[in-house]
Amino acid sequence: MNAVAPVQEFETRGQRLAAFISTARGRTYPPDVLEAARKAFVDYLGVTFGSMNDAPVLAVSAAVRRWEAPGKSTVFGQYRTAPALAALVNGTSTHSQDYDDTHPMGAGHPSGPVWSASLAMAEHLEIDGPLLMSAYITGYEVMAKLGNGGAPGGVGRTLQRKGFHPTSIVGRTGAAASVSVLLGLTQHQVGSALGNVATTMGGLLGSFGSHSKPFHAGKAAMDGIMAAQYAAEGYEAAQTLYELEGGWLSAFIQDNSATVPTLDDFGRNWEILGNGFKLFASCRATHASTETARSLAEKVAGRAIGSVHVKTHSTALITAGKLFPKTPLECKFSVPFCVAMGLRGYRLLPDDFVETTLADTSVTELLSKITVEPVPGQPPSEAHVEVMLEDGEVLRASTRIVKGHPDNPLTWDELQAKFESMLERSLPSADIATLFEAAKACDDPHAFATFRRLIGPREPRE
Repeated sequence: MNAVAPVQEFETRGQRLAAFISTARGRTYPPDVLEAARKAFVDYLGVTFGSMNDAPVLAVSAAVRRWEAPGKSTVFGQYRTAPALAALVNGTSTHSQDYDDTHPMGAGHPSGPVWSASLAMAEHLEIDGPLLMSAYITGYEVMAKLGNGGAPGGVGRTLQRKGFHPTSIVGRTGAAASVSVLLGLTQHQVGSALGNVATTMGGLLGSFGSHSKPFHAGKAAMDGIMAAQYAAEGYEAAQTLYELEGGWLSAFIQDNSATVPTLDDFGRNWEILGNGFKLFASCRATHASTETARSLAEKVAGRAIGSVHVKTHSTALITAGKLFPKTPLECKFSVPFCVAMGLRGYRLLPDDFVETTLADTSVTELLSKITVEPVPGQPPSEAHVEVMLEDGEVLRASTRIVKGHPDNPLTWDELQAKFESMLERSLPSADIATLFEAAKACDDPHAFATFRRLIGPREPRE
């Protein structure tokens, strides 16, 4: 095994990052790490391909297409273009429904930036198999560790409290890391790639509920590709932007209030084993409350509700605090609206977040009756819902570990059902089945060739 370079050889955080990334070629991985990466790819492919006709994606794709940039990288099901542009469109699509994977410790949504960048550059370089897998895993680990530190006081959760979107910030570094692996950059070149992408970091929480949130993932993928390509051509950037003083951390979190990871456990504690997947197409902060509400739907059906009290985690209303959403997209970032949907039996799939749901009075009438209590110390995976019925009966339900959390994971069958539901409008059923099997074996060159054929440009279905 190509072991991870010992931490004690390096004096700075930047050197630790660059060493881990620059030594990824030829590294072998434990079977469970590879399996986690395959699951991430299947989930990524389903939510990305299945969202290509969403409004934010159509707008970004139309602009990209007008540039007529040549290239070998695929915008799923549509056309081929330059790697950075394909990654921009695909990454925006990944996050469009807010249905993509999450890092439960707060680093954001890893696969939108990292898989989009890895895949686009791999197509451009005609790379497949183990090297592509290594690039993705490396990018995931870098992104997740930078945004970790322990919820709720870690880097990612603290960024959220400061008004920033972790996916957009550490996602850029994850994307740059994965592309650096594919390009075979030296440690110094990796340092320049990371420095370059750090100075492009941004992404405001105030964008949630608009087209800009999914754009965060696409732009992170695009910037990661460009930063690594510039470094490969001799671009020199600051090598100090990942240190605790004078780097991006002290710029975004100026009161030093976050618990910052030491970056000393690369290759020992694999972040990807803690990846989380979604069964609801809404902000992850709504999921535990929604799952709990759904468990009460049959009991409250046809009965008048007097009040609803929700106990959720302390940061839920920071990212999902739109109490009276005005658009279907804003509904995804509203704990009360998602709880109301759950109590009324909605499954909170992509097709549920539409104007007809926003106009459903059985849902909207509950909003003024729902109170949400953020509970300090309560895990994000946990929620408690109490429903007071007008006849005096009180119904209670709790969720301790929400479905899709790494401690309550989705099975392959559940991932396949989600995959098929996302693609049923885009591909014939036989192609969906073939694509699923190819994606499930994405580190096999033969399967990857099948995958490339099926995601390539095609005529619209009638």
